[in-house]
Amino acid sequence: MNHPAEVFKPLQADDPPLVGGYRLAARLGAGGMGRVYLSHTRGGRAVAIKVVRPELADNPEFRRRFRREVEAARRVRGAYTAELIDADADGVPPWLATLYVPGPSLADAVARRGPLPVSAVLWLVAGVAEALQAIHGAGIVHRDLKPSNVLLAADGPRVIDFGISLASDITSHTVTGSAVGTPQFMAPEQASGGEVTAATDVFALGQTAAFAALGEPLYGDGPSVSVLYRIVHSEPDLSLLPAQLRPLIARCLVADPARRATPAEIVHWCRQRLGQDPGPGPEIWREVMGPEVRIPAPVPDPTPVFTTPLVAGTRPQGPDDRRVRRRRTTLITAAAMTAGALVLGGVTWTVLEARDGSRDRKAAGSSTAEAGASGRSDGSSSRSGSGAESGRSGSGGSESGADGGKPEGKGSSSNTPEPPRGIPYPLQWLDEKNSLGIKEPVRRKDRKGDIRFVCDDTNCSIESDTSFITMLYSKPGATQESCRIALSGADSRRLPLAAVAAGSEICVKHPSGDIALLVVQVKSTALPKSGISFLTADMTVWRA
Repeated sequence: MNHPAEVFKPLQADDPPLVGGYRLAARLGAGGMGRVYLSHTRGGRAVAIKVVRPELADNPEFRRRFRREVEAARRVRGAYTAELIDADADGVPPWLATLYVPGPSLADAVARRGPLPVSAVLWLVAGVAEALQAIHGAGIVHRDLKPSNVLLAADGPRVIDFGISLASDITSHTVTGSAVGTPQFMAPEQASGGEVTAATDVFALGQTAAFAALGEPLYGDGPSVSVLYRIVHSEPDLSLLPAQLRPLIARCLVADPARRATPAEIVHWCRQRLGQDPGPGPEIWREVMGPEVRIPAPVPDPTPVFTTPLVAGTRPQGPDDRRVRRRRTTLITAAAMTAGALVLGGVTWTVLEARDGSRDRKAAGSSTAEAGASGRSDGSSSRSGSGAESGRSGSGGSESGADGGKPEGKGSSSNTPEPPRGIPYPLQWLDEKNSLGIKEPVRRKDRKGDIRFVCDDTNCSIESDTSFITMLYSKPGATQESCRIALSGADSRRLPLAAVAAGSEICVKHPSGDIALLVVQVKSTALPKSGISFLTADMTVWRA
């Protein structure tokens, strides 16, 4: 598993693009706890993101233990451990991030080249034992130490996945009722459901060392029940191991946990055997690691397409749009200046007209004594003058009222509409017989709604013929704005439900501009084509 196409797999449709603020670059693998992805810190340091499986995340007891274990793992600092740098036990789903180790696992290295040389095994065991010292010092028992959890870096081994084991003071089983660990590398007390301690990891280290030297599990393969029976009831056959390694591995595989070697004793023993040689030598170790793999570059953040919240009906602004906006701004400025000039001219004209009217009235007043019937004319003129002034004054008062009174208040409120309020539609049910509509009525007993629930032979999804769908991978508490931003680049009308769990938030955008938020309550998709699969969710709709 050293070819880049095998190490770094492309993201699939049901993989999230973003987890806890980390933009995912590739899929690294999957295990019993969840999927593992490659990402990078803001500074460009490669990290491995492990996302917990939904069925485990749905269990409150698992979350409680996972949170406790993550807090303990933060304290682990060792030269041969992959340091835990970030985590969110309350996320939907929970996840953790460790430093990425650019090298194959011990399992991959053995599968590629076969058993390791004795010097390489000694160097490997010394490094893993030192890692166990750091892990146990933080109050953690790994519980699942095995070849796939030991990575081979250029400067030595790294132990991973200690951040998702149960804390050392928790001795019960997992939430599913089965013992934590991998059958071929369990200790007798672990396989039989007894007390698990730091000595349990030492037994697993002995089995891991034997695997590195033999190229296969010491207790053989086959059904788990058969392997566990041999571990509990049989003495290990060490005859096929190199003679230099037998005493060490025998001390690790003692049935009584109290009589097993400690990690400190193992480190001392290996260093004595290695003597002055600090390791297997650069050439041998490079051959064990295999060809160097180039790590994919960080995924850049999407280029922002707007700087202010979008409103329904708007679209992202491109270069052409920005040129149009600049021309529009120039025209508006010119129009505003022209309007200002017109207003100033109108005011000047009104002043001049009033002055001329005043002169006319004075002239008319001085001529009243000369006209015999001028009383009527004078009165008419006076009434006309006062009427004109009254008209202007009234008009001015009316305009003042139109500009400064109640109508202005109404116009101001219409320019600042209140943001739309979300309309709640609690506990909506989706299965293969019904659907949901974004518009009223939202409950539909047919398959013609905007959101449908669909299952095939392997999994289920929700899909739409009308609307875009995306899932949020941030902390709970989505809003209309967070949905709008997430949907701004969405181009999919289908969302696989593999990564969806209780509490997951799904955003849907209707062509009308309406935005819907689905908060998942219950997901039942274990038997996709059984006819009993369904999804329930609380839905909120913001009308455009």
